[in-house]
Amino acid sequence: MSPHSSAAPAALPAAQVMAAIGGIYMAQSVVGGIAFQGVPALLRDGGARLDQVGLAYLAFLPWALKFLWAPLVERRRLPQDSLRRRTRGIVLPGQWLLAALLFLLAGLGQPALPVLLAVLGLIALVAATIDIACDGFAVEQLPPGRRGWGNAIQVGASYLGMFLGAGLFLVLAASQGWRVAAAAMGGLILLLTLPFSLVREPARPAGTAPHRPSLAHALGRPAVRLSLAITVAFQAGTRLAYGMTGPLLLDRGVELASVGWINGAGGVAAGLAGTLAGALAIQRWGALQAAAAAMAVQAGTLAAFLAVVLDGSAAPSWLIALALFKAGAMAAGFVTLYAFLMGQASLAQAGVDFTLFQCADALTATLGGLAAGTLAQHLGYGACFGLAAALGAAGTIAVPALMRRLAPHPVSGERSV
Repeated sequence: MSPHSSAAPAALPAAQVMAAIGGIYMAQSVVGGIAFQGVPALLRDGGARLDQVGLAYLAFLPWALKFLWAPLVERRRLPQDSLRRRTRGIVLPGQWLLAALLFLLAGLGQPALPVLLAVLGLIALVAATIDIACDGFAVEQLPPGRRGWGNAIQVGASYLGMFLGAGLFLVLAASQGWRVAAAAMGGLILLLTLPFSLVREPARPAGTAPHRPSLAHALGRPAVRLSLAITVAFQAGTRLAYGMTGPLLLDRGVELASVGWINGAGGVAAGLAGTLAGALAIQRWGALQAAAAAMAVQAGTLAAFLAVVLDGSAAPSWLIALALFKAGAMAAGFVTLYAFLMGQASLAQAGVDFTLFQCADALTATLGGLAAGTLAQHLGYGACFGLAAALGAAGTIAVPALMRRLAPHPVSGERSV
């Protein structure tokens, strides 16, 4: 039996899987919301330059580079000498450490930028490592017929986490101070870990062939290489625009607390609507056609955003409306893209393969965030959102073409190389 053609593993009850991954992915987004929306907005409100705001995206590097240690995590999670899975032994201690670091951040108060970036980087390192194991768990425990709704749960939970990390964090920081906001987020991480703590993973099927997870095995598969290109093309435009949306609203006269609510309650509502739309699109058309449609919607939204940015007389309400619509389009895109990518991960090392796809997305986000800050600072918001719109338009052509090259093959990573 080849390592990428292992039999489908025994699955946990669907409700338990959905609750477990929902809690963990929500916790991941709490951290992401703090680092990539909450902290940039606070820095800008405190008078930081846009290129300094962009430095906050360096904390995204662990998510971009976690593929380097993903094989080590996956070898621990799926030992060669046993059929047991050890996901809980990685995820639970990691979540507890993550909460402890947020409590440390609360104790430090709002530190100087170098210290803040260092602590955020350590938090990101822990969260990214947890994510490797959780991704493998999700791919294993979500059969193909449930991947659309499983990704909807993940993305929906992520938007709720974003509400708490980017929205509630900003509101608490503005009204109660940094210490209360960071401590509240640490307590929330512990609460969100509870559903996963109840999981008891089934062993892998008897007869599963021994396999040593590796990057070489992943990158040796054409499906993985094509999927990496798909991820970058799909996300490039949206990721470039994402980082400067909050600072743009602030610079157009929207108050910090209002940006918090826009990122939070409004973003959650838009994100959940987009999540539902993405899941329904997958049910109706399949992952490939649904992802192509989501790509087109994202490109159209970026073009509209550029038009409003260039119109200096446009009321802030137009930008707010487009920011919310963009959040919904991003959510639909995440659901459709990752449902497709789950099908390209080998069951023998799902944590490694799926991590590679996420790292391509995270690296795109990191470079996009840094480039957005530089472009906006030196050339203006128009240059930033103009390039984002151009990349989105190019993706509407490239993404469907690349996906069709994989379409003739069965999904779930159970095909020959």
